[in-house]
Amino acid sequence: MYVSCVSRPVKVCLCPYLPAHPLDVSTSLYIVQHPAEESRVLRTVPLLTACLPPGKCKVFIGRRFSEERHPELAAVCKDTHTLLLYPGASAENLEDVTSDFSSTPHNVVLIDGTWSQAKDMFLRNGLFRLPRQVQLGSAPSSQYVIRTQPTNMCVSTLECAAVTLAIMEKNHNIQEVLLKPLQALCSFQLQHGAQIHHSKEHLIKNGQYNKILPINKRKIRRMQKLITNENI
Repeated sequence: MYVSCVSRPVKVCLCPYLPAHPLDVSTSLYIVQHPAEESRVLRTVPLLTACLPPGKCKVFIGRRFSEERHPELAAVCKDTHTLLLYPGASAENLEDVTSDFSSTPHNVVLIDGTWSQAKDMFLRNGLFRLPRQVQLGSAPSSQYVIRTQPTNMCVSTLECAAVTLAIMEKNHNIQEVLLKPLQALCSFQLQHGAQIHHSKEHLIKNGQYNKILPINKRKIRRMQKLITNENI
């Protein structure tokens, strides 16, 4: 096995659920990760890097990224063959992009953090405005059930990467392989006392949201958007 789950007890080791050999992909992933994600025990990015060849999934940690401090990331963002996976009004659905990803290797930049952290990083970093912006038009429901998501449409970074690589590499098997360790992680946690986390949208719609509702008008409007399925 080319990677060891040294941070997990043997009985819940995820190594048996990783591919026997790193997935053969031409696409390179660049994860820009909010520092707060480092302290989380149940993260999906380490599982993603464990499934891919060395150099095919690089992680940059921080809130702000400049050309001076991050020349490699800046060069990637300037590359015409780089895509930024982040939803928005100006984003194209990746499924509809007509580029031939097989003829020239492409790069994909993903932002790893909570939705509010990701939004802040996207808005405050000019480098992220350089690549072609894309989004997933038909992502499946998240299988990362041990962490609460804002809406039913939200998925983890690993799941985003799995769908993206399956589309760009034209190989649906990639998605299945990448999801196996995530499914095992969630299964282990549920067996040892973790609870299934429904999205905030689901809880609000079903009257199960136990936290005190906000009095701030902006936050109230955000709650209303969750209930009516508007874009947040």
